[in-house]
This record gives sequence, structure tokens and C-alpha cells, in this order.
Amino acid sequence: MAVHYRTQAVVFKKEDRLDADRVFSAFTKDFGRVEVFGKAIRKITSKLKSNIDFFSFSEIEFIQGKNRKTLTDAVSIEKLDGKVHLVEKLEIAYNISNIIDCFIRGQEKDERIWGLIVDISRKLNNIHIVHNKELLYYYFLWNFMFVLGYGPEISNCAVCRQKLNPHSLYFSNKEGGVICKDCAATKKDGVKITPDVVKVLRLILEKDWDILSKLKVGIDSSRLLKEVSDNYCNYLLASNSNYQYSP
Repeated sequence: MAVHYRTQAVVFKKEDRLDADRVFSAFTKDFGRVEVFGKAIRKITSKLKSNIDFFSFSEIEFIQGKNRKTLTDAVSIEKLDGKVHLVEKLEIAYNISNIIDCFIRGQEKDERIWGLIVDISRKLNNIHIVHNKELLYYYFLWNFMFVLGYGPEISNCAVCRQKLNPHSLYFSNKEGGVICKDCAATKKDGVKITPDVVKVLRLILEKDWDILSKLKVGIDSSRLLKEVSDNYCNYLLASNSNYQYSP
């Protein structure tokens, strides 16, 4: 007799198969990442179709077969709201999903990752913060890195541990954080960054969303934050696999 497993899940990827099947990649509360096969779920007559979708927060049930997990039930808890700012929300969701897909490969329960994904999915549905979509994405990214054990050192120099001079700041992927001018010269490593970018990173890692959601970030700082974030992701992925993140 097949055993049914039930858990809460956030879908971060879906792939169509054959004429009407679909495979959902989801991060679940009880099992971590899972791939669940939805048999004929794309048919108009499917009862499950409306209860599970990209970046939806659902309660799902599946059975474990010899080669795959098959979806047997789905109950929608919260969907990505398409009434307001749908294009902006989807852009954030796809970038976040790409990060999850690249960094989480195996099935392993993690309450901190689960909590972060649920938190970001709910923030994403809050229409009042979508204007600050860029910071919402980085809020997830850097806190996700922290949970994975790759959180950057931003309080003191990551090399010499001395107090940082706000006018001579560099970010080193290899050293895993901000380094001083002298260490950057010695290591011949690091991209020069500004105090404003470091301030944003600190607020992100402090999870101070109330301040972040109201923060005005200049064009130059936005570009630098993107450069540092993308480069750090690519460095970590290159160090562990052949995958490359490309937002």
C-alpha cells in the first residue's frame, strides 16, 4: 500500500512534460527540496491545477514511487497575487527561484531556509513594497547566503579583523566579505565599494525590512550592489559546481 506524505510547500520551478503532465520543484517544510510529478495536471478538468503553481504557497500530498514522487492532492494557502504589479512580482520571483534552484540540489529539511522562503513569498504579495523590488530580491539573496554558511563579513576587515575605514572599502569574494585597503593591496583582490552599499548589506542581514522598504538607493549604489551580489553568487557556484548564476 502506498504511503501518502503531506507537507507545506512553495513551488519555485515547474516543467511541462508530454501533453498534460508537469513536474514541480518545491521547497517543503518537512522534506526540503522535492520534485513532484503532476499527472495530467495541465488538463482543464484537473482538480489540482488551480491549487499549485509557480511561487504558490500550498499544502501538498504525494506518494513516493520507485522513481518519483506523484502529486495526489494540493490545497492553496496563498498565491502570487496577479491583480497588482504582476510583472514586477514575477521578475523578483524568477530571480529568487533561480537562486534556490542553483544552490539547493538535494532533499534535506532546513527550517531556516523554509522560514526565509515563506517570509519572502509573503512579502512579495504585499503590494506596498513592490516599488522596492530590487531590495526585496537582495534581502532574500544575502540572508539565504547567510543561512547556507556564506554570510559576508561586513563589520570588520575579513582578513586582518581591524576596524574598517568607510572611505577605503573593498569586497573580496575569496575572503568572504569586506576588506580594508591594505589587505586588498596585499591580497591583490577585491572590488572597491561604497559605505552606502555596506550600509544596505548590514540592514539586509539585520533583517530590518521596515527601514529597507523605505530606503532610497541611488543608481550608482544599485549598480554596485548588483555587481557585488552577482559576482559573489558566481564565485560560490564556481567553487562548488559548474553552474553559473545569471539573473
